[in-house]
Amino acid sequence: MGLFHFLIVVQAIVSASLVGVVLMQRSEGGGLGMGGSPSGLMSARGAADFMTRLTTILATMFILLSISLAFVAAREGGTSKIDTSLQRTEVPATQPAPAEPAEQTPAKGDTTAPAPQVPLDK
Repeated sequence: MGLFHFLIVVQAIVSASLVGVVLMQRSEGGGLGMGGSPSGLMSARGAADFMTRLTTILATMFILLSISLAFVAAREGGTSKIDTSLQRTEVPATQPAPAEPAEQTPAKGDTTAPAPQVPLDK
């Protein structure tokens, strides 16, 4: 497992933690239409300061990891030739039409005749 894969896993963990911390914070000023009450789960001022600090740290880590991932991807990717192994090949536009089957004669006792063939316009 290379450095890029390791950084991707760490980035996923940091981003999930950041979402969780932001969702656990109390809405100040009724940002989502819900007013915060003093009897909330995280109502103590110390807990609010901790959550704010944790959000700042996780956001900084997220941005630094994003920049690191961009540098690692640019270094590992480098300049390479465009892969044309899946390029389609040209198919000739005019192919000979398949031969039409010969008309069948009705068997003895068969009263149904085949439908007449009508040529189709192109």
